[in-house]
Amino acid sequence: MRNYWINRLYLLILLIMVSILGCRDVARYVSTNDSTPLQVALLRGPSVIAISDWLVNPPQIGGQAVFVQVFDSPDRVQAALIKGEADVAMLPMISAANLYSKGVALQLLGCPIWGTLYIVERQSIPANTPLHLFGSGTTPDILARHYLQQQKLDYPLNYTLRTAHEVAEGLLAGRVNRAVLGEPFLSLVLRKDSSLHITADLNRLSPQDSVGFAQTAIVCTPKAEAYRKELCEALRRSCAETNASPERAIQRLEEKQLFAPGALTTESVRRCRIDFREATAVASSIEAFLQLIYTYEPRALGGKLPDSGFICPAP
Repeated sequence: MRNYWINRLYLLILLIMVSILGCRDVARYVSTNDSTPLQVALLRGPSVIAISDWLVNPPQIGGQAVFVQVFDSPDRVQAALIKGEADVAMLPMISAANLYSKGVALQLLGCPIWGTLYIVERQSIPANTPLHLFGSGTTPDILARHYLQQQKLDYPLNYTLRTAHEVAEGLLAGRVNRAVLGEPFLSLVLRKDSSLHITADLNRLSPQDSVGFAQTAIVCTPKAEAYRKELCEALRRSCAETNASPERAIQRLEEKQLFAPGALTTESVRRCRIDFREATAVASSIEAFLQLIYTYEPRALGGKLPDSGFICPAP
């Protein structure tokens, strides 16, 4: 019993540290040769995991090292794009589509992450146990509802918890028995409570779908579009390096204090499904994902699908 409470306390401390780090001011990383590089805005979470080496070894684009900023919310990434403070940004696909439809000068460069969302639940729970969700009308909510409809499941939906942090705490405290959760919180709760296990992958249309949903976008402004080829090559190399050496990626992120020590594991990185693909190569997957979102929640895309100009054309 004593070990049980020690483990609970340890994980709660980690969750608190993750939350505190998530509320810090913008973190900035740049090489010592800082002139006027492209400004890159990343979202704290899987997106910064995907290209973590840019924090310590920014690529040379157009002869200059990029300037990387890490934000703690999609709203702040969007604000940087709107204000002209970012030339390249990684953010949720539905946010990128919204900005484009509202007239922000950007195009979709590619997709680096293909889903981090899963249903996790406690063993031997009743079939009618509520499914806890956070963010009504957001990607986790829509993909969960899609999965339930496809599988003909009628779990009651509970939106009382507002963040992934609160859902993770509820699972560990035993107040929540079934929930949608993504990384890095998913690996934390699985590691600390052996009664919890993954019961559904929400990141693909079917088990035969080898690609998954294009949930994360990398967008660029007209200034950055001129360096499209260099950017795509650098992004591809970075994502491949993270997959090949997840331990090194975790070390970088902990050293930069973007994640608390122990918050990330190699399983966390692998479940992010990191794989940079240029938008032109996966246009059909992007369109299918946006159509799915629009079918369930048109308001999530501002009431309309983006036109063909959203995807950055091949050079």
